[in-house]
Amino acid sequence: MASDDPPETAARATTANDAQHPAEDLPGDERSGFAGTGPRGTPGGESFGTGGRSRWGPGVESWRAAPVAVAAALLVLFLAVPLVALIWRAAGASSDAGSSAISAAGQALALSLVTTGVSLAVILALGTPLAYVLARWPFPGRGVVDTLVDLPVVLPPAVAGIALLMAFGRRGLLGEPLAGVGIALPFTTAAVVIAQVFVSVPFYVRAAKGGFARVERDLEEAAADLGATPARVFWAITLPLAMPSLAAGAVLAWARALGEFGATILFAGNLAGTTRTMPLEIYGQYSGGDLDVALILSLVLLGLSVVVLLVARWLGGRKETWWSG
Repeated sequence: MASDDPPETAARATTANDAQHPAEDLPGDERSGFAGTGPRGTPGGESFGTGGRSRWGPGVESWRAAPVAVAAALLVLFLAVPLVALIWRAAGASSDAGSSAISAAGQALALSLVTTGVSLAVILALGTPLAYVLARWPFPGRGVVDTLVDLPVVLPPAVAGIALLMAFGRRGLLGEPLAGVGIALPFTTAAVVIAQVFVSVPFYVRAAKGGFARVERDLEEAAADLGATPARVFWAITLPLAMPSLAAGAVLAWARALGEFGATILFAGNLAGTTRTMPLEIYGQYSGGDLDVALILSLVLLGLSVVVLLVARWLGGRKETWWSG
């Protein structure tokens, strides 16, 4: 039977009825209007606010968590066990080995620090303009240049060493003209620097390019509208904003240069005091049968690598600590 009440009166009555019987007091089916739903109208009793998340995390079914955790744990163990084994064996090395390692590491470590410092200076001087150009200037062939910059990352170190030898060797493409004016690069300290720059420059250029690309153009345009010259905009706006990425890339490039081995031994050789950096010293001690000294030297480089990683993460703006991830 139709009601004779006016629409306004019916609306007020409906509102009053809803206030006396809130939706929380109704079964899930009646409250949501969908059959088979639980509380709050979602399958299994979850609210729309939680999206049906399980205690394992967003989108993870409890029955799927175990194999995922096992696979992750296996990979973590695969990465951790060799490092733990290195530390364990190095800790058990004899005191004589420690003395020998100190004397052997002095010259090699000093050479490594000098050559990587020079390499980093070259990378910063030449890599920063290249990263800016790749991030800001469209030009024909930019994809080719991008690929060329990335290539040393995936290129086998032995191939890099042979390529450098064919370019700068005594009979190389550029080596022969250089030899004509009295410049010989192979098997010199300069060859170590060249090899380190070749293999490590992509790490800096990639990071710097990303940093320049993330700088908001509106800030630069606002500074230009206020009368700042392009150079002033770059030094006062662009460079400071991109600096965390540049610094993190510089640290990673330095670390890669410090660990360079394959291209160095082929292009620069393994000459004590001239080209024998820390990785080559470790190889020489191991090849000579002195495993304990090689272990201690490896432990030194492992410690440096950890420090470099922490600094890179800090410079990159990561808020997580190294122990919490």
